[in-house]
Amino acid sequence: MKIFYSEEHRKHEPPFEIFDGGLRVPYLENPDRMDRILNALQRADWAEVVEPLDFGLDPILAVHDKGYLDFLASAWTDWLDTHPKDPSTLLPATFALRRHPHRPKSLLGRAGYYIMDLSACIVEGTYSAALASANCALSAAQAVAAGGEHSAFALCRPPGHHAGKDYAGGYCFINNASVAANWLSSKGHVAILDVDYHCGNGTQDIFYTRDDVLTISIHADPDFEYPSYIGYADECGEGNGLGFHHNFPLPRGTGDEAYLETLAHANQLIREFNPAYLVVSAGMDIYADDPLGTIKVTTEGIGRIAKEIASLKLPTVIVMEGGYNNDALGRNILAFLGELI
Repeated sequence: MKIFYSEEHRKHEPPFEIFDGGLRVPYLENPDRMDRILNALQRADWAEVVEPLDFGLDPILAVHDKGYLDFLASAWTDWLDTHPKDPSTLLPATFALRRHPHRPKSLLGRAGYYIMDLSACIVEGTYSAALASANCALSAAQAVAAGGEHSAFALCRPPGHHAGKDYAGGYCFINNASVAANWLSSKGHVAILDVDYHCGNGTQDIFYTRDDVLTISIHADPDFEYPSYIGYADECGEGNGLGFHHNFPLPRGTGDEAYLETLAHANQLIREFNPAYLVVSAGMDIYADDPLGTIKVTTEGIGRIAKEIASLKLPTVIVMEGGYNNDALGRNILAFLGELI
């Protein structure tokens, strides 16, 4: 299996993030995550790590708002130009309610307009790392579309599934899986299956009115978990997209068997849609001992989830999302990818 990976991700290393209650903590979505996965993949005789190609901005602009991308490209230099008291990271304190807000001209106003929460911290290398991450997903999509690879893994960092058309959130800036799926959609219908612990709210936002890309997210119930305001079972798409989005919110403590039962329903929806390609947002934060999760899937269960996905027998792009138990991350990824070779 080809593993698309770029060292550019190391340029994105915020010094902290803000947890609920205002607690400043070390950034959980850190470069060590990639090192643990790479170290594990080096022990697998089927893994071929390669550099991504540069696809330019067009495939990203096909998914994301130009004003938002322009903000990401200039935010850091604009931030330094304000001579901030703490220049280590750009993080606004005021956020748009997103009913029908005006887009302000001030930098911090625009930051609050384009950023959803206090984990989407911007530092000097954030934009270049996000572009490289998107190129990993596009390269994996191209490899699968060319027919030489039945499956390919985009080892993306930063992750992407919380990034919407014009906002960052949850460690995500460019929605890598959505960029790849949209690129593939010109070649045939695509299904996106999100098995990250958190709802793929950005992916839902991007495809909510479309019927050529089926989107499914299995995640912790947003009634108690991030992102809180999206990801409920009654959100099914709008307009042409009505019936082409499905959320499966899960209760705390969901284990292997209950998760697999839910996945069976999701797989049946994918079979009925009969796509040409499958994109999987693979979050390892469903693991039982993840510090950000309450779902209790074991490493064996992660392998069984991948085996069920493989039973769809579709050309598959796997895109790395969350997973923050770094000690277990490598073996969990091996358990997952090993069933999709």
